[in-house]
Amino acid sequence: MSRIKKVIKRMKVKNELARQIMGEVLGTFVLLLFGCAAAAQVKTSRETKGQFLSVNMAFSIGVMCAMYLCRAVSGAHLNPAVSLSFCVLGDLAWIKLLPYSLAQILGAYLASGLVYFIYHDAIMEFSGGVLTVFGPNETASIFVTYPTDVVSVQTSFLDQVVGTAMLMLCILPLNDKRNAPAPEALLPPIVGTVVLGISMSMSANCGAAINPARDLGPRLFIFTAGWGTEVFTCYDYFFWIPLVAPMVGGVLGSIIYLVFIQWHLPEPEDESDEDSFVMVYRWHQNYFYILYISVYISEFVFFTEEERRVRANDREYN
Repeated sequence: MSRIKKVIKRMKVKNELARQIMGEVLGTFVLLLFGCAAAAQVKTSRETKGQFLSVNMAFSIGVMCAMYLCRAVSGAHLNPAVSLSFCVLGDLAWIKLLPYSLAQILGAYLASGLVYFIYHDAIMEFSGGVLTVFGPNETASIFVTYPTDVVSVQTSFLDQVVGTAMLMLCILPLNDKRNAPAPEALLPPIVGTVVLGISMSMSANCGAAINPARDLGPRLFIFTAGWGTEVFTCYDYFFWIPLVAPMVGGVLGSIIYLVFIQWHLPEPEDESDEDSFVMVYRWHQNYFYILYISVYISEFVFFTEEERRVRANDREYN
């Protein structure tokens, strides 16, 4: 064995979770590098070198490339909402949810940093040297999503829930052998097309983040890079919506697929009744746990503090 092969063998990571984390970091890095770089080009050129569609297409191409890059290593989740949904479905161990999510956020953070350095001169020229969140020369939207002035908190939350639910509803059948799965090699471009469709149809309200890592990673970067605390406090602390709503939406889309489609598909010949029972029982345990959390999240979003207090008193009285 040559010396180079020996070095490669020694450097090979043996731990499966470590390999998966590396894959998610690099995959999410590639996704955000495509998307945020396109946003920077469009913004700093004042739309002379691209338009809003350019950003949508860049994110979609980023999804495709990232999936080709790391799917064999980590499954190419690239999104904590996807990872949570797979945990609920029993396709990912719950103990891996936090490492996966942190890896995705780290990848997004690093990609945002690289985009900032690549476009630093253009950003400074566009903003007049002042990094702001508001105004005609704001540059925070290069990296993160914000709502339009006319959109309420409730609408923003619903927007992100529906967008992420659509994502899961459309990608789950692609890899379901009991349905009509797509060829393995075509999964990345098909998923990229799904993301493009969601971006083109659901970006007007608040940017179609549909991915907590895609928003939180860049938001943490611009917070540390000089944009200040306004990146979290602006628009009535909007930052929590692309962080929480996609998690709810991902689980909701997965449940809809199971209840309306997957449970009614023909049983495969090689699946025993016992295996089927274990799968359904495990999913039901996760389902009621997620449902319990979702009820309380919905109360926080859709009811005022006084209404929540009244409902809590009613529950205690009853």
